[in-house]
Amino acid sequence: MYDLHLTPEQIEFRDTVRAFVEGEIKPVVLKADRLDRGDRSLPLDLLRKASQLGLRTLALPEHLGGVGADALTACIVAEELAAGDPGLAAVLMQTSELCRWLVPAMTETQRARLIPELVDDDDCHLALAEREASSETALGLHYHRLDPPAATVATVAVRDGGGWRVNGGKIFVANAPLAKLVAVVARSEQGVGLVLIPRDTPGLTITEQEEPRWYHGSYGTVALADCRVPADHWLALPERRDGRECPWPSALTLGIGRAAYEAALDYARLRVQGGRPIVAHQAIGAKLADAAIRLEVARSAVWRAAWASDHPQAQADRSLPDLPLSTIAHIFTSEAVYRAAKDAGECFGAMGVMRDMPMHKYIHDARICLYSGDGNTDLRLRLAEEIASFRRRPSMLAAE
Repeated sequence: MYDLHLTPEQIEFRDTVRAFVEGEIKPVVLKADRLDRGDRSLPLDLLRKASQLGLRTLALPEHLGGVGADALTACIVAEELAAGDPGLAAVLMQTSELCRWLVPAMTETQRARLIPELVDDDDCHLALAEREASSETALGLHYHRLDPPAATVATVAVRDGGGWRVNGGKIFVANAPLAKLVAVVARSEQGVGLVLIPRDTPGLTITEQEEPRWYHGSYGTVALADCRVPADHWLALPERRDGRECPWPSALTLGIGRAAYEAALDYARLRVQGGRPIVAHQAIGAKLADAAIRLEVARSAVWRAAWASDHPQAQADRSLPDLPLSTIAHIFTSEAVYRAAKDAGECFGAMGVMRDMPMHKYIHDARICLYSGDGNTDLRLRLAEEIASFRRRPSMLAAE
């Protein structure tokens, strides 16, 4: 049964992260001089402190040293972190969710080799390198394309003695500049799979993405030139649940909108005009009401998608519609939050666009969520395919 009562553990996580954001993150990332410079660099000391709270390994199973949090808990944490800084939230959640996706597919030997460092090193992050520089996937063109399209995987892993030799390159790799373990999508004699490559492996070169920052977190390019790894670093490609995975990016977007709304509400209660706080004026009250409505409906969409991700049987037995609810949440939330952030900014008047004010950052961050990644136009077309139960066969793709 779909239940909106959070568990005591989920409430404790929410309150702990919220206190960390208010006491540690906001005093640093919302400094006026940092905002005025447009400084979006990651405060690495705060990233390390967040890791010490268990947020980096949030989704790693408990028996392996993680928290074992479900998708709903991950979304609660992502929202709270993003209300402080979406860059920090993106890095931590990327590593956490790669733990959820990769670790169950690993062999016992791979876990024994790779998991201890992940658990013990607070600076150990994960990255998934899958976008080829020469393929359409690099441009975000996915409509009517198989996922992953084996024909466009140009990165190749070949047998080399007792291991693998990998050559190729990837772009737009989230967490790459910080990652100590990179999972690279490659093609081999066994088909398309993953090669697990530690950062210090000879032949692996990681370059940080240059400005401007149109993304949250840390991105970079990955180049592989005769990069050799042991044989047990090959991993069969884990099953993908496109549109049905944990909707943490939508929760991150929601956190940005909530921060903007709360800042506007606080200001509207303090700012007096015409003998009363502006929150009592109809125009301002209506904007705040609209923002609150959008955020609450968006949260409902995110939590429903997260619950469905945790309970796939709910779609199997038709309790929930068999639709990519995470995709739906992403589309709706990014648009609703951008609108809510703009309304919140208008409550500040001209102060809402001043670079040394937090509201300027919130609107900028919300805009990034609206346009980065695959983009809502592409996601709508993916959703259209689901509704039409349409998927092109490989032969149809070859004929184009």
